[in-house]
Amino acid sequence: MDALATVTYAGTKKNLVESQMVADTPAVAAPQTEGEPWRVKVILLFARDTDPFLRSTVKAAEAAIKYHCGKDVDVTIETEFKSKPRPEADQLLPGVKNIVAVSSGKGGVGKSTVATNLAIALARLGYSVGLLDADIFGPSVPKMLGVEQEKVYATNVDGRDLIMPVEKYDVKMLSIGFFVNPDTATLWRGGMASNALKQLIADADWGELDYLILDTPPGTSDIHLTLLQTLSITGAVIVSTPQQVALADARKGIDMYRNDKVNVPILGLVENMAWFTPAELPQNRYYIFGREGCKELAKEMQVPLLAQIPLVQSICENGDEGTPAAMHEDTMTGQAFINLAQAVVTVVNRRNREKPKTARVEVN
Repeated sequence: MDALATVTYAGTKKNLVESQMVADTPAVAAPQTEGEPWRVKVILLFARDTDPFLRSTVKAAEAAIKYHCGKDVDVTIETEFKSKPRPEADQLLPGVKNIVAVSSGKGGVGKSTVATNLAIALARLGYSVGLLDADIFGPSVPKMLGVEQEKVYATNVDGRDLIMPVEKYDVKMLSIGFFVNPDTATLWRGGMASNALKQLIADADWGELDYLILDTPPGTSDIHLTLLQTLSITGAVIVSTPQQVALADARKGIDMYRNDKVNVPILGLVENMAWFTPAELPQNRYYIFGREGCKELAKEMQVPLLAQIPLVQSICENGDEGTPAAMHEDTMTGQAFINLAQAVVTVVNRRNREKPKTARVEVN
């Protein structure tokens, strides 16, 4: 115990004994025969299995015992947790039936707008829906749902401290935007971002859901690999504009999911900003980003074209005001997102009938 009292736990800035982290009196066994070492067993108590100081604390405790009690002492240190440990990866989100990743090859094509409105449209069709804002460096979903100022709390569920998602428009939602300063850049390396994302998935009370929509960041990055390694994704929806530059990047996004080691089915494409329709001339269409580029790509890639969403000023205004277009079913854009949700339900049901469950990507 004197040796353990020399080890400072970084989480409290106190030693292990003062921090009440020694779960029981250390067990000490004398040698039974000549030449055998003394054996010491210590149980350290941590708040949770994701404690960032766990490994360093265990190593420091072992080194302290060997230093003070003899370098030949056989030291065993076990860990226990106040909160139940995180489930194994294969048992994460047991209550979620379908996980749909909304992706894009490049930024600025309206992926977050499509993901948010798809989630709301599915909820309006009567499904239980969750929305995970997985864009760690550019979270925008809290703004689109008008919940930027919401406070996020944890609660104890079956012995585990879990984050409670914010609920708006019958959609459960979590975003890193709730935990960082909205006016400050998130200067994190890939590992930090990936760990934060894992906590939003595994340490949250998502409950029973028909659909969990993932708003992924643009491109193909660490975040995508983390999602693929953590979750069994039912399928991906690829968002693009008709512009050739966007379509070139959309091909890369499709290729990522179709990679042999990933093998996530492509549910279909969404052509966003398909045409511009001014409010005063609702029958007119101006193809300012090109015409039916996604439709041609869908044919080329042999996947469905799920929807063509027009470029309308009200979509921008509704997103900025926290009242997404899907809330307004009597409008052209609102109906477009309802149609998209119905199409997604159809292709997901077909995919589940015809293909086996997606396997997580194994980490090598």
